[in-house]
Amino acid sequence: MTIPYLLHQFLAATARRSPDQTAVVFGERSLSYGTLGVLTNQLAKVLRAHGVGSGDRVGIYVSKSIASVVSVFAILKTGACYVALDPKAPAQRLAYIVRDSGIKILLTSSMKATDIPVMFPDDCPLNTVVLVDCDVPRESLSISMPDGVALVQWDEVITQSTMSLPENLAVETDTAYILYTSGSTGSPKGVMISHRNSLTFVNWATECVGLTVADRVSNHAPLHFDLSTFDIFSSCRVGATIILVPEEASTFPVQLVKLIERERITVWYSVPTALTLMVLYGNLTAHDLSCLRTIIFAGEVFPTKYLQKLMTALPQTRYMNWYGPSETNVCTFYEVPQLDPERTAPIPIGKACANSEVFAITSVGNKLTKPGESGELYVRGPSLMQGYLGQPEKTGKVLVRNPFNSLFDELVYKTGDIVTVDADGNYVYQGREDGMIKTRGYRVELGEIETVLYGHPAIREVAALAAPDELLGNRLCAIISLHDGKTLTREDVLAFCNQRLPRYMLPDVIEFRETIPKTSTGKIDRVNLADSISSQ
Repeated sequence: MTIPYLLHQFLAATARRSPDQTAVVFGERSLSYGTLGVLTNQLAKVLRAHGVGSGDRVGIYVSKSIASVVSVFAILKTGACYVALDPKAPAQRLAYIVRDSGIKILLTSSMKATDIPVMFPDDCPLNTVVLVDCDVPRESLSISMPDGVALVQWDEVITQSTMSLPENLAVETDTAYILYTSGSTGSPKGVMISHRNSLTFVNWATECVGLTVADRVSNHAPLHFDLSTFDIFSSCRVGATIILVPEEASTFPVQLVKLIERERITVWYSVPTALTLMVLYGNLTAHDLSCLRTIIFAGEVFPTKYLQKLMTALPQTRYMNWYGPSETNVCTFYEVPQLDPERTAPIPIGKACANSEVFAITSVGNKLTKPGESGELYVRGPSLMQGYLGQPEKTGKVLVRNPFNSLFDELVYKTGDIVTVDADGNYVYQGREDGMIKTRGYRVELGEIETVLYGHPAIREVAALAAPDELLGNRLCAIISLHDGKTLTREDVLAFCNQRLPRYMLPDVIEFRETIPKTSTGKIDRVNLADSISSQ
């Protein structure tokens, strides 16, 4: 048996082994592994016929659907990598990502295709758009593409041969996908993850959870969020069923709880915010959730009091805290034991995953931390990203030489996260050393929000800050000073940001001040501002 070294080989193996097993469920629709294998083969052939080759970047711009899963595997089968675009992001941000990543071919739906002329009002870098929603009759489509952009209908896809493409179109060190994260300069950064990087995580995660063909795994995270890679690839590795959580239900706790019950979900993976909402408003004990054997949370700190309530409501469930930025995949984990009812301290992020190593270095002396000391967390191993697309300087700042390896130049990742080690050897997250924070499960650089706001002609000065929030992780706060004679309202600011930032980066608190306090060196006094916000 061939050992998979490429992510899409999991699908090929499972489709041969269990063609009738249900691969993905979305509402009333479902797809078997055999059919998923066939459709991805056909779509991959269309992409190759339209010029997609090894190493190319192909965009996915669809709302969560079966088509989104088909798109992922079809792109990988061509030897290219996928770039998932947030279907709810502003056109300006999406246009930047398309240009930055060099996307020439975009997979989208008939509904989303109408956004393309808005994304590119001047010149369009795309040459081909492929419609991947197969349930829209061709005669009902009336879509206008920019000049020079070919539109490929789904009926061209299903006329292709169902035979697989050669597996040697990629190697394990090729980029599999690019995830765009917040950027301090006002532009997002493309995190390049290779097949090898992702496989290191997927193989560990599958074994850690003990996934089997009998499992039904939730897919709550959107495709452009790194949590989705476990849902899709680990499930495919063993032939488990992926249950897609509809976007319109993802923030409604009652609907989420009903979905778990109705679909008999056995493994749930999401940011803590979604779980907290279910604890507070989902009426958990009124539903039969005995199917739920494992809950995994990641992306932000889970308030201990809400985790305790969740564990009390669902005592049969296994709980895991996974930690890791997009740049490293998941690199530490902690299985949560029964909690002391009086506990208020945060849950540890745990110890290193298999085939990874983590260590913390003190800010003074650059030495390994001892128990109780604080230091910045570093990660080494094959799960580390390849780098930031087209940004070698930023890559060089975080992928640095291992200071404890004198034999050869080994790279390690500087997370920027400050941790301590508890008595059991588990790492405990303390906070960020820079301006990047977490809110709603997303990593956000406050500098990007400031850069966008500075683009408003009425704004003289701005400071973006974070205020701790039990539900969101952090509230985003914007302190704004205006030019003389100018006026703005909170609604004006939100409308301006809404055209330039994704929703999770919109300020929750907007405050106008005549001046913004400075330190003795002339810098914005962020400590003073943070204290004034937290006291409100």
